[in-house]
Amino acid sequence: MSDGFGVVNRRSLLGIGVTLAAGVALSACDSDEQSSGTTATTGTSPSDDPTAVAADAYVFGYPLVLMDATRAAAGPPNIFIHADQLPTPDDRLVVRVNLDTLYSQAWLDLRPEPLVLQVPEMEPDRYWLMQILDAWTNTVHNPSSVRPDVQSGQQTPPFTYLLTGPEWSGEVPSGMTRLTMPTNTVWVIGRVQVDGDADIAAVRAIQEKMKLAPLSVWQADPGLATPSIVADESRLSANPSREVADMDGPSFFAVLSALMTANPPTPDDEPAVRRFATLGITPGGTPTADAGVLDAGVQAGKKQIADFRDPGSHNANGWKYSTDLGDYGTNYPLRASTSYFALGANLPEDALYPTFTGTADTDGAAQRFRLHFSADQLPPVDAFWSITAYGADSFLIPNPANIYFVGHQIPITKNADGSADIAVQNADPGPAVPAGNWLPIPAAGKFSLTMRLYAPKTEAVEGKWEPPALEKVS
Repeated sequence: MSDGFGVVNRRSLLGIGVTLAAGVALSACDSDEQSSGTTATTGTSPSDDPTAVAADAYVFGYPLVLMDATRAAAGPPNIFIHADQLPTPDDRLVVRVNLDTLYSQAWLDLRPEPLVLQVPEMEPDRYWLMQILDAWTNTVHNPSSVRPDVQSGQQTPPFTYLLTGPEWSGEVPSGMTRLTMPTNTVWVIGRVQVDGDADIAAVRAIQEKMKLAPLSVWQADPGLATPSIVADESRLSANPSREVADMDGPSFFAVLSALMTANPPTPDDEPAVRRFATLGITPGGTPTADAGVLDAGVQAGKKQIADFRDPGSHNANGWKYSTDLGDYGTNYPLRASTSYFALGANLPEDALYPTFTGTADTDGAAQRFRLHFSADQLPPVDAFWSITAYGADSFLIPNPANIYFVGHQIPITKNADGSADIAVQNADPGPAVPAGNWLPIPAAGKFSLTMRLYAPKTEAVEGKWEPPALEKVS
């Protein structure tokens, strides 16, 4: 996934698979192989040492700077960029790809005026989510097929939203639900359920009916079809994460200071911002600290982010995942670490990504595994769930059956008592295992599984439900 600090795949940063990285990222955040790092949940360290202050300022500002670099590389603002294909094992651009949804992303600039976002009507059982993030990576709104988040009396599609910046005070037109954003820079990450290659055309038709337009344009002609573009990977050459990682101290903090003018910190950030001001790191300001201090602060801040372990993460039967992401408040270490490992992570009420890592063989002999769900243990969701297998390189595993995940397209066949068994092994288990109950893994070496729960129920979010252990079969 990375070969140094901040080297996250550029395609995932451009929104064509943000949560794909989240499966590996969230397990990486609490990996036993990482040093303990900082475990503070709010605020900054008390030291007044200038290098320590600069390090905390780096942790504080890293998400904002990374978001801006990602925005700059993504393409034109205020327009949807749609994914139009599902990945295969031949695709080596994005790690831990998602085979469940097609993405539609847009970067908004709300300074001139609000933007109207309309989600079209689609099949009632087709899951969709519009994740709406502020410039600091907080998911502020999350309308979805499960919770459309519309005003009373507007319960039928299409669903029309008015995204407004922090200073807008106009009148909301009838039929729209206002979604107020704390920053003028906004990232919309849309996801629509896709049921295999044969379903892509149907999802593309949905994408083309999505609308995104300035309020004045919408009011002039609400029926106007708004433009969009299809993601073109051949033109993706920028690497925002590397761009940020390569910044020296004076450059990073100058960019941070400038960005905080357009996207100011919250009132709750005031103690931290006051402390950073001792180095000249202020909204619209110019860093005054010695360049060597700022450079040392950047390096120390990078280490804090990379070493951070989320105390709120779970390790259940070997499956690792977090349930405290997406809205960070003053938990600056968690916010920065999540941006580093999984920029654009969802709120837990929208998706969870338990991830298991194992070894497929014993001394070269391929092993067989079983994942047994008791009758009351299947992943509790209001949408759907899946489990995808990856090789040691976190890419899909080529296999003659062309099976890369289970639980979504082909329903799991349950046992007579309501339980279910999934064969996790390299060899075809034969007719004894129903179609949809076999997940191929490599014959040898490391592998991993990511379980995706879309619209997980409360018991999963609260940790009352746990994934079952992966059992060896003799």
